[in-house]
Amino acid sequence: MPNKFKAYRTFEENGVVASHFVDMTVDELDHGDVVIRTKYSTINYKDALSYNGAGKIMRKYPTNAGIDMAGTVEASGDPRFKPGDKVIVTGYDMGVAHDGGYAEKVRVPADWVVRRPESMTAFDAMTLGTAGFTAAIAIMNMQHNGLTPDGGPVAVTGATGGVGSVAVEILAKLGYHVVAITGKGEEAEYLKGIGAKEVVLRQSLDLTKIRPLDRATFAGAIDNLGGDYLAWLLSTAKIGGTVAAVGLAAGHKLSTTVMPFILRGVHLLGTDSVNCPMGVRQRIWNKLAVEWRPDRVHDGVRTIDFAELPTHFDAYLKGLVRGRTVVRIAPDSHGG
Repeated sequence: MPNKFKAYRTFEENGVVASHFVDMTVDELDHGDVVIRTKYSTINYKDALSYNGAGKIMRKYPTNAGIDMAGTVEASGDPRFKPGDKVIVTGYDMGVAHDGGYAEKVRVPADWVVRRPESMTAFDAMTLGTAGFTAAIAIMNMQHNGLTPDGGPVAVTGATGGVGSVAVEILAKLGYHVVAITGKGEEAEYLKGIGAKEVVLRQSLDLTKIRPLDRATFAGAIDNLGGDYLAWLLSTAKIGGTVAAVGLAAGHKLSTTVMPFILRGVHLLGTDSVNCPMGVRQRIWNKLAVEWRPDRVHDGVRTIDFAELPTHFDAYLKGLVRGRTVVRIAPDSHGG
């Protein structure tokens, strides 16, 4: 039918959440100033949690899923954007309480739209997506709080995941000694290949006896897991160390003491990719396009077609995925 496009939409009926493909028109999308033709989206852990309601991520039904996208402006009611502009949208209410990136078209407020750097294709942008953007925010915040390569090792938990992989490579590119912490011993070579100097198995850590202050080991850490792993990282941080809390794959509760903060001056940094100010967003994407571009992660992504999307979420929930998965939304897309 004319003007119809495909979307992967999530519904709730009688308390049961389910997602499937539908045909829509722009007028059926949530309100926004800018209509964008989607070229690529991606799969993030948050997307996997939302598709069947397991993570209670969505706040409105029905909603098109997908928390990020990259594409080209088709129409704009805001003078900041015009048809043909190359853009990225991540965060805010995308795919949560506003129709998201798993659709051939999106309509969003102009204040959510980031200009794609000139050297970055839509495909490049989604090899990073929300996960890569989150890793970059964490690193920028850590550097702002004094982290330097000569300060000592930097740990990354959940190192084979989307955030972890990008974090490992960017930190390595910047000259940091990266200690990748993973539950997947078989991925040690992959992690060393993207820049890790050391690989530590999660199973080797004894989290039953976390001391208020353990041996000062890490100048910094990016933690995707939360729970006892985050408590352990705080206890092992060096004087003035910076620990960025990024995820909660192992738990959302934190049992720790004030000792690392008042006796070692440790910084615990929150990492919010959803509400990041636009000026910071643009600066980070500009860095990711050039000096922070993670080439090894980029070259190792898997690309799937839009129609394959529903079959890939369970692997994320089971922790079976390495690196990044890009979703080709537009059938004729070649990057752009």
